[in-house]
Amino acid sequence: MKKNVLRLLTPCALVLLLSGCGLIDYYFLPPPEDTAQELYEAGREAMAAKKYYDAADFFTKLKDRYPFSPYTPAGIIGLGDAFFLEEDYAEAAAAYEEFEAMHPRHEEIPYVLYQLGVSNYKRSDSIDKPQDTMYEALDTFHVLVANFPDTEYGKEGAEYIIECRKRLAEHELFVADFYWRTGQYGAAWKRYMYVLDNFKELPEIQEYANLRAQLSYLEYQKVISEEERMKIEGSWKLWLRSWL
Repeated sequence: MKKNVLRLLTPCALVLLLSGCGLIDYYFLPPPEDTAQELYEAGREAMAAKKYYDAADFFTKLKDRYPFSPYTPAGIIGLGDAFFLEEDYAEAAAAYEEFEAMHPRHEEIPYVLYQLGVSNYKRSDSIDKPQDTMYEALDTFHVLVANFPDTEYGKEGAEYIIECRKRLAEHELFVADFYWRTGQYGAAWKRYMYVLDNFKELPEIQEYANLRAQLSYLEYQKVISEEERMKIEGSWKLWLRSWL
């Protein structure tokens, strides 16, 4: 009788042991990671649903877990696009820069350069602040136009070059106007002259800078020595003749 009971219990015990292992795996072992393709597709679905930070999370996991996957280059671009559409332009620029560094000969480089330039352009949102990111945008657009002039991105990049230079000139005028308002006429004059020398393709800005440079100089000469005045007027008169 006991042998029969043991024979019945042994299979039952085995079943319980095996099912118990399954339960242990379920509750205590980490779930299997998503594949590169699954992460990429999840990111694209989140983009379509305009859940951009969710998309960024999927694309970040993709590039971190599967750096050599064929899905990863598109995922890095998607990461930049997700941040761009969320108006997080600093993070967008970082993603586009990463792609450019890793895939400099990729067919999507014109698009990436364009997006990188626009991201940095949008990061510089006021003329009263340092224009470091505007200079970065300008450099990127120059590279884009020089290497891909006939693409749609190259053509739009050329237009952005004009806008970048206009913003940089307006920043210089802002600083020069500040010096003028605070009675620092020498510093104002030099700043206006810098604009005249470096932004010749912007006629409206040139006209304003020319007028303010003359007014600043007239005030400046009242407080400088005769020797300084003669030294300055040599180059100043030459410039006036070239302007007129």
